[in-house]
Amino acid sequence: MKFKNLFFHIHYCNFRLSNKADILPVKIKRTLQHHELIFIAHAKGSFTMDKKKYELKDGMLLYIGPDMPHEIETDPEVSCFTVHFSYARVNIEEGQWNIKEEQQILPLQAAQELKDYYQIEDVFKKLAESWDAKLPGYEFMSKTLFQQLLIAIAQNIKKENQNFSISLKVEKIIQYMHEHVHDKITLTKLSDLVQLSPAYLSRVFKEITGYSIIEFFNKMKTDKAKEMILEGNRKIKEVAGALGFTDEFYFSRIFKKTEGLSPSEFYSKNVHGD
Repeated sequence: MKFKNLFFHIHYCNFRLSNKADILPVKIKRTLQHHELIFIAHAKGSFTMDKKKYELKDGMLLYIGPDMPHEIETDPEVSCFTVHFSYARVNIEEGQWNIKEEQQILPLQAAQELKDYYQIEDVFKKLAESWDAKLPGYEFMSKTLFQQLLIAIAQNIKKENQNFSISLKVEKIIQYMHEHVHDKITLTKLSDLVQLSPAYLSRVFKEITGYSIIEFFNKMKTDKAKEMILEGNRKIKEVAGALGFTDEFYFSRIFKKTEGLSPSEFYSKNVHGD
């Protein structure tokens, strides 16, 4: 699940706790113009969307996208947390912010059972409580908690879908990149390091990180270059050389692709100022 460059807006959050005094079942039939996540802490009933019917179970996560007719029916005793939201894609190109509202469906299943979901339930509860309390700064706090929630969901799904040993090998590759950020690395060297074929390593690395190996390493080098530009008194050519680039102009292209500014423009804006 990749949320790179996304900016989220929360419409509202809610939580419903079991109430034995209720005698009527809960039945909702609707179509939303935004997105909704529902975490089922405890419920018996069903969820229907896109002609598929799911039996509700404790620890189930429901995702409803815009313009998706759906129906939820539960017994009176239900505990669940919900958050309604929209999102936009934010990019920076040539030093200019570009904002595009998105209606695309996020890469989440309509309904999925989560294992070891206690962290997700805890963050969801904090999010709902923050929104309900309406204390000063609650909107910013709620957005922060919502981002934590998405990370927790992504990590939970990753554990379910991926071989844990593969994740450890990708982490080993990233650690190796940190230690050799000033050098050149090859796919052959990395694949030998973790005993995976180059093609398989390339595929699983992108699945886990959202970047190709070279994109990830170039992003790491760009971050190091920004640090060197801001804290040192080196020329751009010296920074490029220190990071393993023999071609200053190629380094500048990589830097601009990642940062939206050339190294010299970054220097002017952040060291000398406009």
